[in-house]
This record gives sequence, C-alpha cells and structure tokens, in this order.
Amino acid sequence: MRTPAAVLYEMELPAPYEKSQPLKIEELELEGPGPGEVLVEIKGAGLCHSDLSVVSGARPRVMPMVLGHEASGIVRETGKGVSDVAAGDHVVFSYVPICGKCAFCKAGRASLCERGGAANIAGTLLSGARRFKNAKGKTLNHHLGVSAFSRFTVAAQESLVKLDPAFPLAEAALFGCAVMTGVGAIVNTAKVQPGESVAVFGLGGVGLSAVMGAKVAGAHPIVAVDLQPGKLALAQRLGATHALNATAQNLVEQLKSFTHGGAHYAFDAVGHEKVLMQAFEATRRGGTTVAIGLPHPKKRLEVSPVTMIGEERTLKGCYMGSCVPRRDIPRFIELKQSGKLPVDKLISEPLTLQQLNGALDVLARGETVRQVVVFE
Repeated sequence: MRTPAAVLYEMELPAPYEKSQPLKIEELELEGPGPGEVLVEIKGAGLCHSDLSVVSGARPRVMPMVLGHEASGIVRETGKGVSDVAAGDHVVFSYVPICGKCAFCKAGRASLCERGGAANIAGTLLSGARRFKNAKGKTLNHHLGVSAFSRFTVAAQESLVKLDPAFPLAEAALFGCAVMTGVGAIVNTAKVQPGESVAVFGLGGVGLSAVMGAKVAGAHPIVAVDLQPGKLALAQRLGATHALNATAQNLVEQLKSFTHGGAHYAFDAVGHEKVLMQAFEATRRGGTTVAIGLPHPKKRLEVSPVTMIGEERTLKGCYMGSCVPRRDIPRFIELKQSGKLPVDKLISEPLTLQQLNGALDVLARGETVRQVVVFE
C-alpha cells in the first residue's frame, strides 16, 4: 500500500530546518505485516526532542529512516500468529519492542530488552524486517520500531499496548514516550516516596511529566527548572511548588534552600552533561540524581568519586522510565482518567506532516512542550 511519510535521509543538516528541510515528505510503499506484525493507522504522533536529536546527529541512527517514535493509532490488519491485538483495536506504541523472553524482560526490566534494543539500533522491526520503500525502491529504516511520521506503519505486536477506545488518541500518543518516561522515572526508577523532595531540570514533555508524577507520588517540595517562563508557569500549574529560571545566579544554592539542603531526587530531563552536573550538585547527601535526557554519545561527565562515596550519593540512568509498557501505560492512563495526570495540558498544537520541519525549529528553541501530528 502507499502512505505519506516523513523520511530523514541525512543527519546534521543545518538549522533552521524550515530552510534545510531535513525531513522529506514522500509517498512510500509499505509492505503488509509479516508474521507477528501489525498494520496500524497512525492517529497521533508526538514530536519529541529525541526526534530532533536524530535530525541534529546528537542521537545517531542508521539512515535513511522514517522518523517518529511517540504514537497512537488503530490496528487495521494483523499478520500470521498475532494474538495480542486485533483489527479495530486502539493502541499506543512502546518505542522499545518488548520481546518478553530475554534475561532483562524476565527480570521485569523491559526497557533494557536485549532483542528490542538490538532491533532499534539496526533500524529494523523485532523480526529484523524493514517494511518501507521509497519511490526508487530503496529500503528505509524504522525509527525505534515505530516510524510514527507516516499515516500507516507496520510494527511488531510486541511494540503495541491496547488502549480503551474511548480515550482520545491524540492524547494517548504522549503515553508512549513523554508520560511513560517522565512519570516512570519518578515511580519506577527513583521510587519517590511521599514527603521526599524532587527537582526537575528541563520542562519539555518528559520533564513536565516528571513534575506531574512527582505530585502524584506525594513529593514535597517539587522544584522545576527551565529557561522558558511559560514552561515554569505551566510546571507550577501541574504541581511544582517552586520554579527557578535556569539562568538565575546561584541556581544550585537557591534550589538547596528550597529543599533544605538539596533534593532527595534530582532529575535531568535536558540531556546535557552540564545540566546533569547541576542536578548532581543540587542533590543532598544520601540523595539520588537521575539522568533521563540523552546527551550526545561523545559527551562525558566528570564527577568527584569522593563526593559520591563520602556523601553516599547515587547517580543512575533511566531509560523509558524503567517501565514495563503493558503494565505501566494502562495505569498511567487510569491516573489521567481520574484527573491526576492532566496530560492534555502538555499538547501545544496539532501539526501536519508538511509542518514538521518548521516544528523542529520551534522545538529547538524550546518554545513548545509537545507538538502532535494528527492524522484525521
């Protein structure tokens, strides 16, 4: 079948992207689903900073690639042997296909799935297949098993989580990355307890989801840090008790004063080594610093071992919110339905595929939280 899609042929084209046009909007040929695979009509696809990182080259991936990894949609066809979903089901995508069989999956650490991770690096589906071809017959890679910037896509059934069909699909897309990662960092990775203090650096979709998750967990105080006044104001509406502009003098000292000596848990949702160092410095003795954002792979962090040892500090990574998608996405959606996770507040404006390059510029300037491609 034919499908319109956004294809990235070359990373590191210069900004502004509205001018350099790194994403080419093309009609592609999409093969039908193979064994264990599912054809999904995409209904909502969030534009995430991780997409921008692939475009800029900060998150290198195999090229060319059909981009997009945060999505929801409706199952239209299933391949042989598919038992998890059926035609007509509403689904959210997990950007790691969870094999359920490797040592990490069996240990409840699905975000570290070995087969899923290997497929994502290779740009394939879990089976090793690639289902997109361009007009010249060139095979294109899949982005994290999702490739959401396409009206139709094929994914492994292990990439899909069934959704209540009454739930709005545009909002549901955010549970596949921003909410799963941000809320998961709070409740799974850090396991924040009521009354413990939290600091969140970076207020994009993931960081603001962490703020909401911290409120649900009963954290206090919750300090939000960002460059954009609008995002700081939104963070306070979503549960932050304090807001600090990242350019403020003595930022770390101010944060420590709000948290009585430093945060129990500090989260870097920016993906920059200097911000991660600030988060570490803002963490109290015996506290934990959690790295959520993904810096460029060549960047390095310099931490004093004496501080870690003498103050019993913990520095840990968090990928996909340490989530088990089929366990966590439904419970996070229930929190939204009960009014405890107002995810709809994160959506800035709807997009078309043709608007994606300009939207990358808006995202790079930090002027938005979550822009969502909506396929009517």
